[in-house]
Amino acid sequence: MNTQAPVSSIMTKNLITANITDDLRHVNTLLKRNHIRHIPVVSGDKLVGIVSKSDILRLSFGDIYEGREQADDTIFDLLKLEQVMVSNPRTVQADDTIRTVAEIFASEEFHALPVMEGDKIAGIVSTTDVIKHMLGS
Repeated sequence: MNTQAPVSSIMTKNLITANITDDLRHVNTLLKRNHIRHIPVVSGDKLVGIVSKSDILRLSFGDIYEGREQADDTIFDLLKLEQVMVSNPRTVQADDTIRTVAEIFASEEFHALPVMEGDKIAGIVSTTDVIKHMLGS
């Protein structure tokens, strides 16, 4: 296990992003369809936020009560993505070490970080990615 390797070696590169203008129904569908927990939010080429499955679930009734999907749609229609996402999220650079990322996760309250190459988003790394690396998976 090389903790000095760059985070780019373990990040997800086939990135799924949401546009700041996307509605919450679309974001919820992206999360479910792609079996992911975090989506960077962009405006054009610029990273403006990140939204998590937990952020969406806090608004949702559908996963708790059967037949409540209509209630979710009503809530999703009332709010905009920018009201739910974390704006200006903390990021790391692609050449930052895995150790640096692990230290950030150990001291912060979030579970994914957008990975940047300069000012462009290049990927995303999660606590799961770091744990799998540490376990040699």
